Amino acid sequence: MSEQDEYEVAFEQWKQRCLAPLEAQNAPRKRAGLLAGGADAKVLYTPADVAAIDAVKSVGFPGQAPFVRGVQANMYRGRLWTMRQYAGFGTAKASNERYRMLLAKGQTGLSVAFDLPTQMGRDSDHAMSLGEVGKVGVAIDSIDDMEVLLDSIPLDQVSTSMTINSTAGILLALYVAVAKRRGISADKLRGTIQNDLLKEYIARGTYIFPPKPSLDLTGDIFRWANDVVPKWNVISVSGYHMREAGCDAIQEVAFTLANGVEYVETALRAGLKAEAFAAQLSFFFNVHNHLIEEVAKFRAARRLWSDLMHDRFGVTSDRARALKFHCQTAGATLTAQQPMNNVVRVTVQAMAAVLGGCQSLHTNSFDEALGLPTEQSATIALRTQQIIASEAGVTDTVDPLGGSYAVESLTQRIYEGAKKYLDQVRDMGGMVHAIERGYVQREIQDASYRYQLEIEDGRRPIVGLNVHKSVNEPVPVMKIDPALEREQVERVQQCRANRDKSLADRAIEAVERRAREGQSVMPAIMEAVEARVTVGEISDALRRVFGEHVEIRTV
Repeated sequence: MSEQDEYEVAFEQWKQRCLAPLEAQNAPRKRAGLLAGGADAKVLYTPADVAAIDAVKSVGFPGQAPFVRGVQANMYRGRLWTMRQYAGFGTAKASNERYRMLLAKGQTGLSVAFDLPTQMGRDSDHAMSLGEVGKVGVAIDSIDDMEVLLDSIPLDQVSTSMTINSTAGILLALYVAVAKRRGISADKLRGTIQNDLLKEYIARGTYIFPPKPSLDLTGDIFRWANDVVPKWNVISVSGYHMREAGCDAIQEVAFTLANGVEYVETALRAGLKAEAFAAQLSFFFNVHNHLIEEVAKFRAARRLWSDLMHDRFGVTSDRARALKFHCQTAGATLTAQQPMNNVVRVTVQAMAAVLGGCQSLHTNSFDEALGLPTEQSATIALRTQQIIASEAGVTDTVDPLGGSYAVESLTQRIYEGAKKYLDQVRDMGGMVHAIERGYVQREIQDASYRYQLEIEDGRRPIVGLNVHKSVNEPVPVMKIDPALEREQVERVQQCRANRDKSLADRAIEAVERRAREGQSVMPAIMEAVEARVTVGEISDALRRVFGEHVEIRTV
């Protein structure tokens, strides 16, 4: 009898002698299938669950394709992930103070949150901006604001991530313009703009223009940044918001990578080489509470992206095939009930991100179900990362959960499930066509509905919400002073009044003309921001050419 046969016999004996009597005595507790697609985890994973997995071809070693075990050979033994706390509120001055506080407490990279008017290309004094200025992020109208936002920040030393999409090119130009004013060469700037419009149509909604001109603008940014800011990551392909909208782990991997494929094709149309462009790509994933599945998700995503780059685009270099990603803990899992419980949720999720091999991480604050983070809650969120990095021991070994029967089995399951979705999207003609047909939106809506039903009928326990309920203890909630909006409105109006009007008017006209003629608009946008033209004015010039997108409604 072979060793494998002996194991199978022993396993069957264990099930009959040990497991069956206990399950007969105590029926398994009522629960939902908490894994992606409604599946339940197996009671025990064994060598049989991983017998068909090729340890070399399908798992391999860290730092080489297929990167299941990590994108660097020594991972955190050589360098920790970037601790990049997402922050921004009120005016540029108020946000700058928060950034400097976080950097002083050990944050290692900036992550800028912009308010809705900035995201939607509306100036702070626009009628549609009333009541939203500085509420969910910082208000940036012009180069004057960007200069204040980045005051005393060493731009040639700190990597900056900007969560901005429809107006991404404008905000990147503002960042470069501020560096130029300080005498910092653009080729020294490092950071990321999210610049992922496809997921806006799917799950988030802060789009301005229709999909085709949006993708054309994205390609324009790719081309311009390649020449001007070569160290900048020009897109962060985001699954985060699709997961927040309700998709499961398999769908998050599949739809994020499908968007990534679309952006690689956009770069190719813009004249860039896949090998060079793919090396500058970054991704942005959510991280939920099911620690083992989340670790498996990140491992599967790396393998699948490596395969896609090689098989579809002929990419061969390890650097271009390696999926690098930022993580943020799941805002959708935070509860307003017993908000201090969120500290534990965030810790579990952050641990999953680290065990899964992230390159940078934002940990949510415990009070974010109630409002923007206070200084105290933001500090606790940062300290969570620092404790994991310094005290938990999980950074000492590369891929410490690798080889676990459960982790390897779930990695394979997510890989196969996501690949099936990717094949379906490809058969539809790509992600743009899948979005236009409403396919992706419907898949996410169905998964979200199932998740909510599981909570409501108690099959998915949420501590403090449907189990272990108690009276809520009040916590301090951050309030945005309404005076900050009035201050920002005055600031943008002063900017327009004090600038060279003829220079600004010519710059606006140049943006509109180049867009109408199908030329690259980024050089004109760069000149416009330097002439103190505002984010809203540049966006309006593009609106006059491209129009605005009307939401696709699915039923």
